[in-house]
Amino acid sequence: MSEVWNPHDRLFKEIWSDRDAAADFLGRYFPEGVRRLVELDTLEICKGSFVSGELQEYFSDLLYRVSMNGRDSYLYLLLEHKSWPPRTIALQLLGYIKGIWDLHLKQVGLPLPPVIPFVLYHGRAGWNVSESMSGLLGDVDSELQMYIPDFRYQLIDLSSFEDEEIKGHVLIKVGLLLLKHVFRQDYREKIPEVLKLMRELIEKKTGMQYIEAVLRYIFHTVEGMGVDDLKPIVEENLSAEKGGWIMTLAEKVRNEGIEQGIQQGIQQGLLEGITALIEIKFGESGLKLLPELRKITNADRLREIKDAIGVALDVKEMEEMLYA
Repeated sequence: MSEVWNPHDRLFKEIWSDRDAAADFLGRYFPEGVRRLVELDTLEICKGSFVSGELQEYFSDLLYRVSMNGRDSYLYLLLEHKSWPPRTIALQLLGYIKGIWDLHLKQVGLPLPPVIPFVLYHGRAGWNVSESMSGLLGDVDSELQMYIPDFRYQLIDLSSFEDEEIKGHVLIKVGLLLLKHVFRQDYREKIPEVLKLMRELIEKKTGMQYIEAVLRYIFHTVEGMGVDDLKPIVEENLSAEKGGWIMTLAEKVRNEGIEQGIQQGIQQGLLEGITALIEIKFGESGLKLLPELRKITNADRLREIKDAIGVALDVKEMEEMLYA
């Protein structure tokens, strides 16, 4: 997966791979009954991903090993960075949990460890999907319940949070605020507030690493923001000394392939591919989506749509996604 075209993944991995930040975040969102069982000082980050290649455009994940009530357990964090809730998220999580257990069996053996799944969502529309596996089956006769696998996941829906409710480790606050507002009209206005939060990182050993990750994310996700726009905002809200540095970073980002000409070529290719996929999957009924699709000029959004076609149940679901 290209770093250039998936800035959400890059920011997520950079921030949530920080052990202290991850422990602070997960600890705040444990279910009440679990909080007393988890020993956060044992938290360690596991390498690898359980998200398949075709889904990496709109899902990112991290796995943590932790001691829970004296036994090895796992916390699985899935970031959903589409702009609408996926209906089959519980089924996808079931596959990832099985993947974690398969890995544990190869490395350790039985007994299988508990796996607590977390879903971090920051799309435009509020979450309206069942938070349990059994919710995908609808009404089931009570005599059949014992045959149905079930679990719940812990949902963190940023669309339901006020900014003042986002607390904790500075990296987590910064990451959650960026993710919350990235699809909103007020995103550009939130940049100074985010940069002010990061002042305390300037003198820390790894501070500049995270500041660069955040500024890269801003360059990639704020439409029309160039170095001349961002430089005075950085000088006023983060550090006047970083004005020259931001220009160097901007040049690095440009050299990674986001020039306007390349962008336009990618957009045109995506539109052509999407049109073909819609005609193949939905036939004539899908043609009514094309006028709305042609209005979209953001390559990241077009990539989301292209991947979503493969898992959409019908034209109606695609329409809901387009207008989300």
